[in-house]
Amino acid sequence: MADLIAIAYDDEYKAEEVRLALAKLQKEHLVELEDAAVVVKDANGKVKLKQAIDLTTAGATSGGFWGLLIGTLFLNPLLGAAVGAAAGGISGALTDIGVEDNFMRELGKSFEPGTSALFVLIRKVTPDKVLDEIAPYGGTVLRTSLSKDQEAQLQEVLNNRGVPV
Repeated sequence: MADLIAIAYDDEYKAEEVRLALAKLQKEHLVELEDAAVVVKDANGKVKLKQAIDLTTAGATSGGFWGLLIGTLFLNPLLGAAVGAAAGGISGALTDIGVEDNFMRELGKSFEPGTSALFVLIRKVTPDKVLDEIAPYGGTVLRTSLSKDQEAQLQEVLNNRGVPV
């Protein structure tokens, strides 16, 4: 089971920086992410979601390939590719994996303009090494599925930006 952690940052770009740091740590096998999404409330108050995986594009690509293959079997590869890409794109757009989009949007509406938040679902983690990397970014814990003690420890590390007290 994955743990949900949502952390707010005081500018529009910090959450994306932390997501990139976590992606680097994932390549080093220090954290295993199920999902990582950034919500930004720009200076005009508009809430934007930035998903790690664009399911619409992935679905269209996959659907186009399979449509082309099936279309070739029935002697009409272009029609098959077009129908497959359309079906895959629609399927991808309707699929929601990871953190629920509506939950992130609703929480994003409560942010101050010019801020952002990172939403992650973490399957596995090496806590001390990951915290050392993300602590310098600071942040405020919004929501987690962690225990109260774990959540308090996470907030303390973020408040101190990784510097021992």
